[in-house]
Amino acid sequence: MRILKFAFLLFFLSYDLSADIRLPQLIGDNMVLQRDQPVKIWGWAGPKEKVTVTLKNKSYKVVTTSEGKWEIKLPAQPAGSGFEMVLKGKNQIRIKNIAFGDVWLCSGQSNMVINMERVKERFSEDIASANYPDIRNSFIPTTTNLNGPKEDLPESNWKTANSKDVLTMGAVTYFFAKDLYDQYKVPIGIINSSVGGTPIEAWISEGGYKDFVDTQKTIAQNKDTAYVNSLNRRFLSSRKRTSPTTDLGQVELWESEAYQPKGWRNFNIPGYWEDQGLKDLNGVVWFRREFEVPENWLGKPVKLYMGRIVDADEMYVNGKKIGNITYQYPPRRYEIPANLLKAGKNTFVIRVTNQAGKGGFVPDKPYFMTFQDQQIDLKGTWQYRVGQVYEPVNHSKVFRPLVQQNQPTALFNAMIAPVLPMSVKGFIWYQGESNTENPQPYNKLLPALINDWRSLWKDPDAPFLVVQLPNFQDVNYTPAESNMALLREAQNKALTLPNTSVTVTLDLGEWNDIHPLNKKDIGKRLALSARHIAYKEKDVIYSGPRLKSKRISGDKILLTFDGVANGIQSNDGEALRWFAVADYDRKFVWAQAKIVGKDQIELSSEVVKFPKYVRYAWQDNPEGVNFYNSEGLPASPFRTDEEILDESKPWKGKKTAVVLTYDDALHVHLDNVIPALDSLSLKGTFYLTASSEAARNRIEDWRTAAANGHELGNHTVYHPCDATAAGMSWVKPEYDLSKYSLARIQDEIRMCNAFLKSIDGRSKRTFAFTCGHKKVAEGEFIQTLSDEFVAARSVRHEMHALQEQNLFNMDCYSMVGQTGQQMIALVKAAQQSGKLLVFLFHGVGGEHALNVSREAHSELLHYLKAQENEVYIDTMLNVAEHLKNFK
Repeated sequence: MRILKFAFLLFFLSYDLSADIRLPQLIGDNMVLQRDQPVKIWGWAGPKEKVTVTLKNKSYKVVTTSEGKWEIKLPAQPAGSGFEMVLKGKNQIRIKNIAFGDVWLCSGQSNMVINMERVKERFSEDIASANYPDIRNSFIPTTTNLNGPKEDLPESNWKTANSKDVLTMGAVTYFFAKDLYDQYKVPIGIINSSVGGTPIEAWISEGGYKDFVDTQKTIAQNKDTAYVNSLNRRFLSSRKRTSPTTDLGQVELWESEAYQPKGWRNFNIPGYWEDQGLKDLNGVVWFRREFEVPENWLGKPVKLYMGRIVDADEMYVNGKKIGNITYQYPPRRYEIPANLLKAGKNTFVIRVTNQAGKGGFVPDKPYFMTFQDQQIDLKGTWQYRVGQVYEPVNHSKVFRPLVQQNQPTALFNAMIAPVLPMSVKGFIWYQGESNTENPQPYNKLLPALINDWRSLWKDPDAPFLVVQLPNFQDVNYTPAESNMALLREAQNKALTLPNTSVTVTLDLGEWNDIHPLNKKDIGKRLALSARHIAYKEKDVIYSGPRLKSKRISGDKILLTFDGVANGIQSNDGEALRWFAVADYDRKFVWAQAKIVGKDQIELSSEVVKFPKYVRYAWQDNPEGVNFYNSEGLPASPFRTDEEILDESKPWKGKKTAVVLTYDDALHVHLDNVIPALDSLSLKGTFYLTASSEAARNRIEDWRTAAANGHELGNHTVYHPCDATAAGMSWVKPEYDLSKYSLARIQDEIRMCNAFLKSIDGRSKRTFAFTCGHKKVAEGEFIQTLSDEFVAARSVRHEMHALQEQNLFNMDCYSMVGQTGQQMIALVKAAQQSGKLLVFLFHGVGGEHALNVSREAHSELLHYLKAQENEVYIDTMLNVAEHLKNFK
């Protein structure tokens, strides 16, 4: 009976507690609610409980649902602060110091996370003078969820901007909020929901992935708890060491004052140990040096700065540990306690641990200790000794765990979804570094994120401000390809959506730090964007020059720009840097850039006589960019050699499509055709017969062709043709297609597919009927292989419109002796009719009886290149995929 009474009491107490009004983390003291629009107050209580909300002497009532949820929509309120709200149910809650102003949701990765404490040396005056009670910040702790949106955030609260609490505010967001507040004197609320090192995929909702089939599968799989747990178990199992090793420095106490160093070698700090005699070492390296300090330092706390260290470090002074940091990015700022330093020599010891890549001390960072206005330089010659060498890791056998914060929807579910009831003024997005290894998907992911959040907040025009990646990494003084440039380009494509901006930071980065310290100018530039877009100050210049048009005139290119304000300027008075030009071969060289008008730049090069393409600042780190407008805002990187195709339209928005296909004369195609195509950046499809000497003996050449974007198509193993057809007496009896069984042709086609996959590694490709013949003894065979191919090319001199296409019977024009003008006439007919034109070349310049001259072929290619604005030119595979997707 006592047990039953106790259980009843527990039930009663738990029910009573659950009946109390409970508020989400965002609703509390010091909160900012969006002004000038209805705002929602929401929470939880007992089922069917009456809840009253009182604000400004007006009360609003609601009854909770059967699940205990409630929400009240308050009428729009003007800007102001210092208000209280009282909520009554079975309990009473009083919320103090409420402000009505503008709320900005700020998200992304570590550069959005980095707080004012991290940049306190650079912006000490801003911190000391921070006294803005109407700037409020709510920082969301990291949390994830793979199973779906959560209702509430982890424990968090609103803080006002004062010299103490401002240290926890994101640096970019504080300077952004301060500029807006100084401009409008309206309370500014920042909800900072960001996590370092995370990809954009984690921040999009499941509904935002409606057009991403593969991602939808991943999301569904990640909801299976057993699957996720099995991945983590496999990871832990794969990490088991067979023979653990020990750090000798910890055994022998190398940090202690009593230790007598033996066998230590010289090392110059700053620098990486791989550059100073330690090859490919992952493990633990100890460093030591003795310093004498001024007498007036004794008995006083001394600040010590050790730049940045890769990866982790422990710092010792005179045998005592004064601090440690466990990963590479934070600056090493330690304090030597009072009474630890002594007269005479003081021993400094650093234990550095590195797991991968170069370990050591990042150059071009501060290395010194200081007291009052005195400094001692810590750079120079130290001694080192290796304490532990990690066993080489066979990464093929190490199973990667499922890192939840990197999974699609995981951060949206836990850190964005609970914010949805909160009305906001707009969004700021500062992310991209984690997607630079594979930047191409970002072209679709960023618009998906923007559209997703706007849709969920039911505001299709909500301001969305994007911070572009800054300059970073080593400077490359030759034109180069760059993943960071590709990702910046993808960020720029956000500008195609309404009410968006991209803040250029190409001049604010640091070559040796993925987390540049100058967050103040980033915040100020974001505030300019907000003033123009969100606050409708249309006269505010918020971006640098943007390319408007390009005109080629002989050996020069004239570029015209928008966004120049009162004119293009070189901010250092020198010639504009980082412009490159190229001919059709896309071999870029540096160009001379000359300002020839308020909004125009003329480019030329002694090397490229007929320039066609331009790139600007197309580098990881175009250090020292000097192309600005008169308002001191830099131009964004750009290029003109990328085609912008509209996947939603026939022929990707162009009038027609042309496919160049090549059979049989494979040596000639490798030697004559592919160089001609590559020189104009055109792509072709080459149908290989696996038994051909030119296919078997030049595999590396074909592999290179495939890597350059050309398609390797299937022409079977032995090129069988129907010997019974007219004019086919040359066909060898053993390769008479009419005598083939269905099984034989299937086997030979699959064998050729395997051969081709061994060259290019691809599974998708197209097939070409040999001699255009389609039947074996049992009848037509291609339908039985529809799973093996995307399309099949036939031979019949016809063109067809997009909707008329039969993917497994795509017609082509076989070229035999045509002139360039005759082939161009076919292209013009396709341009007029909007139909697909497929060319078939057996030989180009020899090696086959069915041949066209190299000159005629070249004339056709140059016409096609000149018509790229109207003609979609691609491989048979890519055009077939387009047809398939469009249908």
